[in-house]
Amino acid sequence: MTKTVPYTGGEKDSLHIALDRHRDAVLWKLDGLDDEQLRRPMTPTGTNLLGLVKHLATVEYGWFCTPFGRETEKLWFDASTEDMAVAPDETTADILAFYARARAAADRAIEEIPLDTIGTAWNGRKVSMRWVLIHMLEDVVRHAGHMDIVRELIDGATGTHPQSASA
Repeated sequence: MTKTVPYTGGEKDSLHIALDRHRDAVLWKLDGLDDEQLRRPMTPTGTNLLGLVKHLATVEYGWFCTPFGRETEKLWFDASTEDMAVAPDETTADILAFYARARAAADRAIEEIPLDTIGTAWNGRKVSMRWVLIHMLEDVVRHAGHMDIVRELIDGATGTHPQSASA
C-alpha cells in the first residue's frame, strides 16, 4: 500500500513519509524486470534503473549519515565517478541490499537527529537535518521521475505508485 503524507502531521514525520513514499516508488519501478533490463542503458549517458538505485544508496549515506558523524559502510567504488555505473560483478541483489542498508541507516539518523541539528556536508557547507530531508526528498523525486521514463522506454509500464486494490 502506498504511504500517504498526513494532512496535519508534524514537519519531520511528514517529510520522512514523503521521502519514504518516493523511495518505495523507486523500488516499485524495478518490479518484474530481469537483470538485463535493470542494467540496460536507456540514455546516451548510460542511465539505467539499477545505476540510479546505486546512486540513491550512495547519497542516503552521504547526506543523512556523513554530515552528522554517523557510521557509513565503506564503499567498494569511487562515489564521485562510479555511483551511477553498475559493474559486471555487482549483482542486482548486491545493489538492492546496499540500498536497503543505506535507507535503514538514513532512517535511524532521521529518527534520532533533531531537525535543527547542524552537520558538515562533503563540500564543507553547514547543513541542518531539515535541509537534508528537503534536499533528499528533491533528489529522490527527481530520480524517481527519471526511473518513470526509463521504465516506460523498457516495457511501456507507467505510473508513479502501484494502484491499490480499491483504486
